Order: sequence, then structure tokens, then C-alpha cells
Amino acid sequence: MQKLSGRTFAITGASGNLGRAVRDVLLEGGAKVALLDRSERPGIESSHPDRTLHLGGLDLANGTAVGRALDEVIARFGEVHGLVATVGAFESGGTRAKDDWTVWDAMLTANLKTAVAAVQAIIPRLPPEGGRIVTVGARPGVTGAKGLSAYSAAKSAVLRLTESLSEELKDKGITVNSVLPSMIDTPQNREAMPKADYSQWVPARDIAEVIAFLLSDAARSVTGALIPVYGKV
Repeated sequence: MQKLSGRTFAITGASGNLGRAVRDVLLEGGAKVALLDRSERPGIESSHPDRTLHLGGLDLANGTAVGRALDEVIARFGEVHGLVATVGAFESGGTRAKDDWTVWDAMLTANLKTAVAAVQAIIPRLPPEGGRIVTVGARPGVTGAKGLSAYSAAKSAVLRLTESLSEELKDKGITVNSVLPSMIDTPQNREAMPKADYSQWVPARDIAEVIAFLLSDAARSVTGALIPVYGKV
């Protein structure tokens, strides 16, 4: 377990399966967490309410709204040391002639625009000594996948954003990295694919552990990394 005591981290998309796993792992490491989400009450009740701040009802694609939420985090905890941008969405399509821009707009907003809004909001609010930013990519963002053009393009853009920001911010002591899940083992994915071999999939907690490492002092020299967390898929 990574030692994160004395640190405060904001998690966007906190009510999702990965967001909740990140919350749990960070709290276990001693961190304080701010849960940012579009739902009014992100996630379930925290086991450490003194170190948890719930900020719901947010438009996570709006940098101004995210910035105001981060100001609340700083008012509560004094500082914010990093961001984990887990918010995202998956939808097939974007390649067939009958597909209009609806799926493209949805994928770019949910996956790319929310990441851009979050990093733009967090960067000027990090302490002078630097901080940590972790985005969430996906395997199709690396290689593309049949029938997933819009999703693959959006996630690929997140990876290019991560790499570019790492170059821009490394002299300021801010590291920017991304984790790349394949298939996350969630109730929703099991319901959608009831005949799949779930043992091949990646538990959300395993991804959260990698994220916790990237937020820790042990990863202070790691930036611009795109880390596959593929399991056996």
C-alpha cells in the first residue's frame, strides 16, 4: 500500500466503479479525497468521513465548474496535491455511414473534454512544489478497435494530452501519467457480456493500486507514462 498521508486528491467520475476503487485505495493510504461527480451524492458513504469531501451535481466538462469545486476542496483541506480523472464513457460506433456526429460528440465530451476541463482547473491550484495528475486511457486508444472509432479516437486524444502535458509541466514538478485498462470487471460489463470469462478481466482495485503508485513519492520521476493494465485480456 502506498503511503499518501497528508496529501489531498480530487477524483472526477467518483461515483463510477473505478472512481470508487480509487477512493478506497487512497483513503487506505491515508490521503484525503474529494469526490467530484455529476451525481448529487458521489459513491457510497465513506469509511473516513473526516477525510472525504463529496461534491456532486457538477458538469465535469465545464472547467469553470470544476475549478469552483476545487476551490471548495482547498477551503476544506488547505491544499490539493493531485487529480485522478476517471470520468469517461463507452459507446460503439462512429465508423458506419449511417452514424452521425452524436456518438462522436458523446465520446469526445465524456472522455476528452472532461479530462481537459479537469487538468485546466487543477494545474493553477496545485502547490508551488508540484503535484500529480493521472488520466485514464484505454487499450483501444493505443491500437484502435473494430467498430469503436469514436471511442478509440477520444481515448487516443487523452493519451496525447497526457504526453503533451507531461512535457509542458515537468519543470514545474508536476507529473502527468495515464493508466490504460483493457476490460474492467464491473457489474455492468458482466451484465452486458454474461458468457465472458471474467477471470481474464481487470478488477477495478488493481487499476486503483497502479494509480496510487503514480500519486506517491515513489513515482516522483515517472511522467509521460502510458501504463497498460490489461490483465489477461
